[in-house]
Amino acid sequence: MVGAGVAGIQAALRLADQGFTVYLVEKNPSVGGRVAQLSKIYPELDCASQTWTPRMIEVAKHPNIKLLTYSEVKDIRRQGDIFKVKILKKPRFVDENKCTGCGVCAQHCPVEIANDFDERIGVRNAIYVPFPNAVPQVYTIDREHCLKCGLCQNVCMSKAVDFQQRPETIEVEAGAIIVASGFNPFDPRKHDEYSFSRYDNVITGLTLERLLSLSGPTGGHVLRLSDGKIPKRIAFIQCVSPGNPKSGKIYCSEVCCMYATKQAELLKELIPDADITIYYAEPLVSDERFEEYYKKAKTEYGIKCFKTRLTEVVEKPTHNLLIRAVSESGKPIEHEADMVILSTGLVPSASDFVDALRLKLDDGGFFEAVDSDSNAIQTSTEGVFVAGAAEGPKDIAKSVKQADAAALKASAYLRKLGEVKTTPTRRS
Repeated sequence: MVGAGVAGIQAALRLADQGFTVYLVEKNPSVGGRVAQLSKIYPELDCASQTWTPRMIEVAKHPNIKLLTYSEVKDIRRQGDIFKVKILKKPRFVDENKCTGCGVCAQHCPVEIANDFDERIGVRNAIYVPFPNAVPQVYTIDREHCLKCGLCQNVCMSKAVDFQQRPETIEVEAGAIIVASGFNPFDPRKHDEYSFSRYDNVITGLTLERLLSLSGPTGGHVLRLSDGKIPKRIAFIQCVSPGNPKSGKIYCSEVCCMYATKQAELLKELIPDADITIYYAEPLVSDERFEEYYKKAKTEYGIKCFKTRLTEVVEKPTHNLLIRAVSESGKPIEHEADMVILSTGLVPSASDFVDALRLKLDDGGFFEAVDSDSNAIQTSTEGVFVAGAAEGPKDIAKSVKQADAAALKASAYLRKLGEVKTTPTRRS
């Protein structure tokens, strides 16, 4: 199993419960993927942490799952019906078996750097766990920024800090592979017509998630990054993604309309007198669940939506932002906002093993499935399946559904190989 986001976790648990041994490989120090960064989940607005942390813990404790975090699949070769998988386990410089997760080391670390998990608006130490509910709750040393002062080693009562750790290559055999490598958010600096790289108060939807999160750098308070003020006029700009014709890509990321509407509602609850406008260029996603949600946002929350063609975003001396656009009728529009949120789309995560497995990619760079049904999960290579956003942009619910389908097909394929001994496991 490649990737331990929502799809990887779901598929791993499904297979492990059937008695299969699952090697779950995650490149980051913790499982959870992008869902760990979210505040609440559309459409029920359940707390993302309360929903997914128990499953993260399950995946780490399941007797049939061999969890390899801070590790990357570097190569996969097929020999008959078996895949030979080469995994690089990166050194944490902290012994996973000794670390208790107490955090005393981080309290004494003199280094503070921008925290990628908080979209670089918060800080972390050179020795860190990515977020409070990380699984495993084991610290990692960022050797690039570490001063090698030895303070963390001196204060660690369990003697877990080990600067002598080296990269380790692990080789395993697998009868089937599920690729659940997820996605990355589109980097708006690549097409910077909305001035993301220039103005502090132009942020992405994922940055807003970290501001909305109680575990985020502002404790759930949405503040302008330029001056710490509460924004009262907020604008969302849709289709900031490879679906933008300027980027040359043609696919829609599907989730942007939904998460922008969710965030608009959350902002209204947090800042009741906020004036919130969503600007979109393409028709909003046609989905029965979303249509109802969208209508509720307009009627109950007073969210305004306009179809326009945006031309530019410029900053005023007050750090307010002037949005210039053209209406459907061709009339120029100007709108002043305190904060602009770019609803960035989804792009595929890079994988080192694509060529080795001879996997096909679609026009957007996602893994191409060959099934004819709506839950397409079989790749062009026999025994290799795909699930979640690795196959294309989709929300959490669809990712989980596809992960279930991938686990079902993978288990059927493994049983066809023969000599598969399994002991189903019942989870409480």
